Amino acid sequence: MNRALPILYAATTNPGKLRDFSVAAAGSAFAVEPFTRLGEIPAPEENRPTFEGNARLKAEYYSRFVPEGAFVLADDSGLEVDALGGAPGVRSARFAQDAGSQREPGPAPRLGWLGADDIDVRNNLCLLERMRGVAQRSARYRCVLALARGGETLSTADGSVEGDILSAPRGTGGFGYDPLFWLPDLGRTMAEISIEEKHTLSHRGRAFRALLPKLRQIAG
Repeated sequence: MNRALPILYAATTNPGKLRDFSVAAAGSAFAVEPFTRLGEIPAPEENRPTFEGNARLKAEYYSRFVPEGAFVLADDSGLEVDALGGAPGVRSARFAQDAGSQREPGPAPRLGWLGADDIDVRNNLCLLERMRGVAQRSARYRCVLALARGGETLSTADGSVEGDILSAPRGTGGFGYDPLFWLPDLGRTMAEISIEEKHTLSHRGRAFRALLPKLRQIAG
């Protein structure tokens, strides 16, 4: 009789993140499952200034709502662009929203003219506007994972991947800023590689692999 794999409840509703975690967990002796009650629970305010702070906050918060003794996996991740001083960083998912809410004209664009409902599209257009005419294009995807149980963070892990920001999108895969994130060694964007390649290269895959030895030790 086969024993069920220990479950890590992922505190996200983002299908791209869930897919990344599931691929990363394949063959690891752990199963990543969505936390189905996520939509029923008021979300905590992600107000920490670092990826680790927000990941720990979410993991500890949601671990209070899963069955006793269960693990919760939460991440905070985003894009750091060197020419923008590390922005959008922890505000990666709200980059266009932040730019559009500015009261005074500044380096970030006004976005009322876009007419795009898709937040990824709006964020990418915002980034393209901010990077117009900028020669330095280096950037990185960063992810910090936090593992919690019973309201306490048990471990964290960090992963990153280096690349450059293109001046126009390429590829239809992935999500977020993937169509603009160029991988020089492969000559493709993150949106042009397979899920399997993304697992070996991505910030979430690297963070998950860094977490696995700690997770095995904790789970016994």
